[in-house]
Amino acid sequence: MAAGGFCKLPTGSVVVALNLPRPTADGTGCVRVLVHAQNRARALTRLRNLGMRAVYLRGNAAPPTPDEITAVLHHPDGLIWRTAPDNGVATAPDLMQELWHPIRALLRRPTARPWGTETTGTL
Repeated sequence: MAAGGFCKLPTGSVVVALNLPRPTADGTGCVRVLVHAQNRARALTRLRNLGMRAVYLRGNAAPPTPDEITAVLHHPDGLIWRTAPDNGVATAPDLMQELWHPIRALLRRPTARPWGTETTGTL
């Protein structure tokens, strides 16, 4: 189950933060995803509509920090991510090395090679 939490803003909207698994070459890693929406249900629906079908928020164990809330509120899409630290606790050097990415960078699929450049088979 993914760790996560939410924070209700004075405007009535919420910011939801989730740590989701992301397979990497050296094992498994996690990404921290932030979503700004009108309510928690809409935030999770935004992620499910992007193909993250098994996303659930249970409890409020890892709510977004004030810096994370500021980052997602200033992004035009209101949906960002970055690599989560291995131990679940972010330290200052970890946070300063990686910037927030738009969600389309996480969901980007490898581009297809131009016709005729495949490495399998012979022509």
